[in-house]
Amino acid sequence: MILDRAITVVGAHAEGEVGRVITGGVLPPKGATMFERMQNLEKDSSWLRNMLLFDPRGSVNAAVNLITPPIRPDADLGMLVMESDYFVPMSGSNLICTVTVALETGMIAKRGAETVVRVDTPAGLVEVVADCSGDKCRRITFRNVPSFVMHRDKHVEVPGLKTLRVDVAYGGMIYCIVDTADVGVGLRRDEARDLVALGELIKSAAAEQLPSVHPENPEIHTINQTEFAGPLEIVNGVKTSKNAVVVSPGRLDRCPCGTGTAARMALLHARGELASGERFVHTSILDTEFQCRIVGAATTGNVPAIIPEISGRAWLTGISHYGVDPEDPFPEGYRLSDSWFQ
Repeated sequence: MILDRAITVVGAHAEGEVGRVITGGVLPPKGATMFERMQNLEKDSSWLRNMLLFDPRGSVNAAVNLITPPIRPDADLGMLVMESDYFVPMSGSNLICTVTVALETGMIAKRGAETVVRVDTPAGLVEVVADCSGDKCRRITFRNVPSFVMHRDKHVEVPGLKTLRVDVAYGGMIYCIVDTADVGVGLRRDEARDLVALGELIKSAAAEQLPSVHPENPEIHTINQTEFAGPLEIVNGVKTSKNAVVVSPGRLDRCPCGTGTAARMALLHARGELASGERFVHTSILDTEFQCRIVGAATTGNVPAIIPEISGRAWLTGISHYGVDPEDPFPEGYRLSDSWFQ
């Protein structure tokens, strides 16, 4: 067997969302910061994302993460996230997968029942506490980057729909948040394809009509995803809500979505519906859960922000070695609209 670019990848999923982790065969991209590394990875090595995520080696429902040495001296590792359409500054589910893989494969040593891991991401430093009781990584709890509202109660014109009220918030990516009651959806599994088509229409309209620029990093400036937010309810004495995030070019996030959860918490806090320290459970279309709370206040530029804490689990699914046969006609894969939608 002759393979060019032999790459080792550990499979994992976080509460249902697939986040594969590269553990060997790739050198870190250059850059003075993790954000520069992300930009250089996208500019110079997009073949890596394409090879691992596009057909025939990958699939539309996966993301892939590259572990690198950190830039910051107070961090334990660096993480770069590659999704189907975007190289993103931060992803909660991918962080949960990456730290779980790093601990379970020994790349980072477990240090007791509560192991602290500091992750250098393009969005900033994220501190993780890993539950490693019984010498197994059972749960990841992380304090995300400051999260904040960018637009409140704005209206966008969506082709084929009435004028739609939306909110826009940042939690490591920029989300257009839509109440399910406003579009008549119930976040059921059999609605998945319809949610994807609707979410992509809303995202495109909102990105054009609501310019959204991070106040400290103008390179973060595009609404990435639509988040359908279900009603806030009290379940067993805890505030709970279901959500579904549409990941471009057209699929649903299988888990409650970490950065989407952070953005939603910022919006709930701004509305006076979620207090600091109050428990919040965010659930997915698969009914998996993230356990959450707001642990502090911050400012980003001059914008009020929160520090969200999010907790979820990941499971390893296998180890694979990927590469390219020198005669393969699809060294970077391909995308067809039957599964990729665009």
